[in-house]
Amino acid sequence: QVQLVESGGGLVQTGDSLRLSCAASGLTISIYAMGWFRQAPGKEREFVAGIGWSGTSTGYADSVKGRFAISRDNNKNTVYLQMNSLKPEDTAIYYCAADRGRATYNSRAYEYEYWGQGTQVTVSS
Repeated sequence: QVQLVESGGGLVQTGDSLRLSCAASGLTISIYAMGWFRQAPGKEREFVAGIGWSGTSTGYADSVKGRFAISRDNNKNTVYLQMNSLKPEDTAIYYCAADRGRATYNSRAYEYEYWGQGTQVTVSS
């Protein structure tokens, strides 16, 4: 059974940092592109960051570019999202997802096969 479990969310203030983790079981992430998406109340799920299976291809939404960094540790079967300079508009549930066999990052949510349950990030002003 495949599971993606996100952790590291919480309540922080504007300008603070958080590091999200996504631990995978039931699959080996080394052959998966991984992505982070988020959904704010009343809004559609949106792409945040993605990384290809080798780790050399990364991509970011314009709204987080320069503040967020995605990384992966295939030995630990875990993907991370370092979030710096957080803003209230970053408040959302953050989800990680896995897309099999893709060498480059992928921003298209409908192409991801597996999803986690999400972790809440709340940034107060």
